[in-house]
Amino acid sequence: MIIDDSRAMRSILRRIVTDLDFETSEAEHGQAALDQMHAGVVPDVCLVDWNMPVMDGYTFITEVRANPAWRDVTLMMVTTESEQRQIVRALAAGAHEYVIKPFTPDAIVDKLSLLGLVPA
Repeated sequence: MIIDDSRAMRSILRRIVTDLDFETSEAEHGQAALDQMHAGVVPDVCLVDWNMPVMDGYTFITEVRANPAWRDVTLMMVTTESEQRQIVRALAAGAHEYVIKPFTPDAIVDKLSLLGLVPA
């Protein structure tokens, strides 16, 4: 699931992951993503922006981690937030990886590979 308020960014990330044979769903903010998950769309991995309206990515991660049914969902922040304390905060909240925008497609593929979601 790609969670970003930027339609252009969702499109870029969609192209990268569909080239890796992922099926995708999208949400424009964290609450929309949670709504989809409560409706039964539980993704293997979420690519999550930090700064979004309605519900930011950090809150989304804490909400997902608070639900034991979603324990196996892999969470990767893809964000412009580049301060070390923000990175530590996201990882401590339950994000598995962190990618800072702008990124290359290879950076996304490498992180997904590190997570064991695509062949190395």
